Amino acid sequence: MRMFGAIAGLTLGLWAQGQAGFALDLPLPANAVATADRNSTLEVFSAPISVFQDAGVDTVSVEGRVERSAYRISSPGLTPLQVMVPLRDALVAEGYQIALDCAARVCGGYDFRFGLETLPAPSMYVNLRSFHYVTAVRGPEAAPNEIVALLVSTAETAAHVQVVRAGRFDASAPLVSARGAVVAQEATPEPEPTGQALGDALLSEGRFILTEIEFASGTTDLGNRQSDQLQELAAFIQARPGLKLALVGHTDSTGGLDGNIAVSRKRAEAVRDRLIADFGVPGANVQAQGMGYLAPIANNLTAAGREANRRVEVIVLGQE
Repeated sequence: MRMFGAIAGLTLGLWAQGQAGFALDLPLPANAVATADRNSTLEVFSAPISVFQDAGVDTVSVEGRVERSAYRISSPGLTPLQVMVPLRDALVAEGYQIALDCAARVCGGYDFRFGLETLPAPSMYVNLRSFHYVTAVRGPEAAPNEIVALLVSTAETAAHVQVVRAGRFDASAPLVSARGAVVAQEATPEPEPTGQALGDALLSEGRFILTEIEFASGTTDLGNRQSDQLQELAAFIQARPGLKLALVGHTDSTGGLDGNIAVSRKRAEAVRDRLIADFGVPGANVQAQGMGYLAPIANNLTAAGREANRRVEVIVLGQE
């Protein structure tokens, strides 16, 4: 037992140039849930093979089928390295060469992360101070036959994993199969999580869930906890003077609709007030609304689902 009480295998059928093919087990905890799966039959994929420096990052490319997938592991206290180590070991065991292996600040922090190809939120979140990246290649590093790019990021209650594989593939082979039992965690808690790829998500998707903003059931108090996400959001707004946003509060399904709409609106107003008071965001740029339990993103029959539904989202309304 390396990092987890039980391990599930994600079988990725990777095909090397000139080979008949083989199955590669990438072990993730059994409670890993797929959040995205996007494939293209023919594309050029580039992955970094150096950390960020003044001139940027060095990359290597491969032409062929590109398969992108993301997973969420709903387990508190995981570190990026705990999730990454068994994945990296599996690649090495199958003969892949590790072309890049770095974490957060060593990679280059913000500059490195925003040079990566990542699936948009909410499918994939990247915590700027808590992520780990690995590029593995098969064949010559300067002109590989295959690339596997792994990105792991962790926050307070969950870990997020992105897997990109590119090269020569049998499109009929199954992408993922899972096995194993529910994970028993042995990790110690991570340091406080930091901001996600907020600006990217707002520009590409027009919405972003403030994952660092948490409310207990029925409460509207933000408390004194600091949030790097709010600082990022404030900077994003201030850099775009004509941008109009809405903060939309949501609740779980406990209680009646009218009460939940009122609570959700007060949650959004609490976030708006913090942006104005602490970060100097113009009040005219941000409005606050509440949806109650009318727009869930998870199952209200489970405690984890209810927790996920208690949230505040940022919605882009337009640009004047």
